[in-house]
Amino acid sequence: MHHDPTSPVFLCSKRRASLMSTCDVPPPQNFAETLPTEMSERIFGELDTESLCSAALTCRLWHDIIEESEQVWRDQCSLVRAVCQREVDSDRRDGLSWKVTLVKNYTRSCLKRDWLRGRFSHVRSAEELRGRKMTPLDAETWGEILQAELDR
Repeated sequence: MHHDPTSPVFLCSKRRASLMSTCDVPPPQNFAETLPTEMSERIFGELDTESLCSAALTCRLWHDIIEESEQVWRDQCSLVRAVCQREVDSDRRDGLSWKVTLVKNYTRSCLKRDWLRGRFSHVRSAEELRGRKMTPLDAETWGEILQAELDR
């Protein structure tokens, strides 16, 4: 069987960008339009929390996939749980969704992580903390931070 090199089918099969205008099928611009939702969720699951939130603002399709994926939010929560286990476990016991749990504990986990790493060990004045987002921490958390300071 011989293929006509000028036929639209042949030109499309060549996948050459200069010839794609001959085809009526534009190349996909958005991976989420062509991949199964589960694959898109796995891709989004590789993002850090801030990038994930930015991706959700990119387009309606991405927003919907991210918003509806329990797995994506569960994976993000596992990172927060590494620092704020009590809080995450308590929120989950109270029936909060993975997304709500993440939103509620993300800033707290970043702050607690900084304290535990010694980021605030040598602060000499409140001016050094200007612009830094702070959040209330419970007595147990302050005990962990104090112990980390004593261990340094």
